[in-house]
Amino acid sequence: MSAIKNILVLGLGGVGLHVARRLVHEGYSVTAIEQSQALIRSASDSLDARIIHGSALDLGCWKAARAEKMDLIIAATDNDSLNMISSLIAERFGISKKIARVRSLDFGEKDSLLSTQDLKLDLMIHPEELVAQEISGLIRRTAGNDVIDIGDGQIKVFALKVRDGSPLIHKSIDEIQKSNADLPFRIIVIARGITSLIPPPDYTVLPNDQVFILVNGENLPRFMSQMGIEQRHIYRMMILGGGMVGRRVAELLQKNVDIKIIEKDADRAELLASELKNTQILNGDGTDANVLIMAGLLDMESFIATTGENETNIVSCLLAKHLMNKQNRDPRGTQGKTIALVNKEDYLVLAATIGLDVALSAKISAANEILKFIRRSEFLSVAHLHGVDVEVVELEASAKSAITKKPVSKFSSFGEQGVLVGGIIRNDRWHLATSDTQIESGDRVIMVCTSLALKEVQKMFY
Repeated sequence: MSAIKNILVLGLGGVGLHVARRLVHEGYSVTAIEQSQALIRSASDSLDARIIHGSALDLGCWKAARAEKMDLIIAATDNDSLNMISSLIAERFGISKKIARVRSLDFGEKDSLLSTQDLKLDLMIHPEELVAQEISGLIRRTAGNDVIDIGDGQIKVFALKVRDGSPLIHKSIDEIQKSNADLPFRIIVIARGITSLIPPPDYTVLPNDQVFILVNGENLPRFMSQMGIEQRHIYRMMILGGGMVGRRVAELLQKNVDIKIIEKDADRAELLASELKNTQILNGDGTDANVLIMAGLLDMESFIATTGENETNIVSCLLAKHLMNKQNRDPRGTQGKTIALVNKEDYLVLAATIGLDVALSAKISAANEILKFIRRSEFLSVAHLHGVDVEVVELEASAKSAITKKPVSKFSSFGEQGVLVGGIIRNDRWHLATSDTQIESGDRVIMVCTSLALKEVQKMFY
């Protein structure tokens, strides 16, 4: 894939604005077309991009945007049909790479009436499907603990909520590493309240911190055991909200998990009951503690809130967590895993640090897929950590790479730039990076950095 520099974004709603911000943040030249003056005013305060007021169907707007100069188009309006048609228009302007956000699952698959090839698309993004797959993966994998695959999956990033009694509490990063010298892992990010950082060695872990840990997949079970984290399978779960995400999660899991959905809208509940034969549908207000208890919450092992309201999802998860833990009297509050759909960015880290186990966003999941596509020519692999502005990227060092010229500890600017060398893969084996690590030509290197530092990281390898 040739280098992508100039990007045209259609629509500055949830997905469009979020991905445009991240692209500008990383140094891409972004032009946007948006019809809503309200969205333009909102975006203008936080988006350093050229914005054209008008419809994505107006060829005059395309010409004003100099579409023929674009390397990539991202069609992210709230209209599926418009996004798909935009790809055909982009083809006529000679735009080589095309991405469209489409909510309907009736398009883009191999057996669909219209495939991505028919629509001249390189990538079709289904935000709700992406986040539903993430939730089902969490339930299948580690009972709600967030595990992210890096590269070919040999390396994992494990997200851990630090609770009372954890062996990590009130210890510095350096102390934690030394006291667990027999088990190679590395704390790469700590989220506290609404802030997150790549921690220095003297940084102290506190209760309720969200800690992201780099570990070899083979060592993950041993790490969980050493940290006192019990691997639980989930057999019974409750979903609040039977919209696109809640319904899809039930479809993906209902064969192996006993699921109850609480849906406030009576007509929607009736429709779900006719479509989901292996899921129990209850009509009621899931923010009411009595309704949750009567629905059987105290017998559940997981509670997932997927309504369209951020506050409802967060508050209901906190309520469910309290009720499930009050019943089983677990002093550490580890029973009853909660996952909330949270699409307001400011709430994401906060949600994960005030009691929820995992907070996910459909628009961020969509943006991550788009950025993965864009970065194929730049990185061997890339992963975005949920709720924090940190990327984990994999690059290969060459003999000319500046990163090979001295040991890791000699790059004093790394700490200032928000950059960390996590580990290296040499001769197909993973090694944790230390201050003495000397990166060699041919090494695949796992770098942890803020999105703003991505370009600087690339310069170290090219």
